[in-house]
Amino acid sequence: MKIIVIGAGFGGLSAASLFAKDGHQVIVIEKNEASGGRASVYSESGFNFDMGPSWYLMPDIYENYFAEFDKKPEDYYELKKLDPSYRVFFGDKKVVDISPSLEKNYELFDSFEENGGEKLKNYLESAGKMYESSVKDMLYKDFTSLSDFLSGKLLFKGMKLNILESLDHFVNKRFKSDEARKVLEYSIGFLGSSPQKTPSMYHIMSHIDMTMGVFYPEGGMRKVASSMHELALEQGVEFKFNEPVTSIEIKNKKATKVITFNGEYECDLVLVNADYAHSELDMVPDNHQTYSKKYWETRVMAPSAFVAYVGIDKVLDKLDHHNLFLKEDWSNKFDQLFDPKKAAWPDSPSYYVNIPSRTDSTASPEGTDTLFILVPLAPGLEDTKEKRDQLYHKIMEDLEKKVHEDIRGHVVVKKIFALDDFEQRYNAYKGTALGISHTLRQTAVWRPAHKSKKVSNLYYSGQYTHPGIGVPMTLISSQIVAEQVNEENKRKK
Repeated sequence: MKIIVIGAGFGGLSAASLFAKDGHQVIVIEKNEASGGRASVYSESGFNFDMGPSWYLMPDIYENYFAEFDKKPEDYYELKKLDPSYRVFFGDKKVVDISPSLEKNYELFDSFEENGGEKLKNYLESAGKMYESSVKDMLYKDFTSLSDFLSGKLLFKGMKLNILESLDHFVNKRFKSDEARKVLEYSIGFLGSSPQKTPSMYHIMSHIDMTMGVFYPEGGMRKVASSMHELALEQGVEFKFNEPVTSIEIKNKKATKVITFNGEYECDLVLVNADYAHSELDMVPDNHQTYSKKYWETRVMAPSAFVAYVGIDKVLDKLDHHNLFLKEDWSNKFDQLFDPKKAAWPDSPSYYVNIPSRTDSTASPEGTDTLFILVPLAPGLEDTKEKRDQLYHKIMEDLEKKVHEDIRGHVVVKKIFALDDFEQRYNAYKGTALGISHTLRQTAVWRPAHKSKKVSNLYYSGQYTHPGIGVPMTLISSQIVAEQVNEENKRKK
């Protein structure tokens, strides 16, 4: 079978390798110049930046994926466990390190509030059980109907673990201190949704970063992307770069051709890893679209981002690899991110600073630092140079105040990437950096489907689909699709 994969992000790379392993002829067609999708690379004057994902979490999911090929991640890249896992700046009041040692984290939470360590221990125990049941019964399962999701076993576990309760309510019942609450909720605020609108089942994120640990692949996430590209080549996958797809030709409810600016490719099956909304609205004829324009307009979109890639000629000793700067009134700012009626460029945002040069010698020249500075933005906002400049200086002024050093006077390299760039480079709907949020009504069966409901041989993989946002989730998404295609092929024989 000849399969065309549109998009060489992690979802496209992983699906292509799986299809090729199963004996199919696979061509990946990519709009941009290299594999990786949002894990693009920006390099200048010896500074190397991962433009997208910067956290390596859930190593077991990567191991499961590579095991499909009798391989291990370490066959391609070296992993380091970070210590500290990340550093948190609570306004101007306090700076703490989250450790890979649970005992140290229990002690830290004891400093936050009475019996904080014991509370954290119980919380992480619950999160661990939720993670175990999620991996077993949810993450690798494709939910094609409500009855799938509400099966007896899953429903029992879900109700027992308060699946209908918000994460914010779940955390606030258990912890009283502002610091504890922020540490346990920060990832949701940065990765796609408000804690007030995210199901409590996502407290598994605390198990993921505290119990399992935070890792870094030598060479950055770009090394993971290039490794998966290498794996795909080993399986016989063919790649076409700098070739934007313009449309998918459909006849008799079957995709027959993928049409690009450069030519046409006949196919037996199409797997789309490009932006889901863009693909449906701009590549597929109206009468063959599973999801209409109205559908996408009513989705709760995950944030876009303002990202500054900054190379400086000095080392910032007060910062570690991952640094979170959380404002005291951070929850009051969620409306600017997630409420379309109040969406705006942030006036006093929480933000994240990644310094890969703290761990990786290839990130910058000796004696210098690479700074990846990220501020979540509401999707769909007007993006202007004036707004970018204003936010850049606002964040840099705050960062300089926190580290008590001049940074702007030492800038060697600077590049800003924001809403319009996400739209132009990745065809991202409303400039979203992540897809759609993880609200209850956009979880599992309520996320866009892996298979088109109107075109029999059209499939999708990536962050819009189940199980959702993040590199590990896109790998699982592709494994689900590959298994689904195999099962359907067996039925046809």
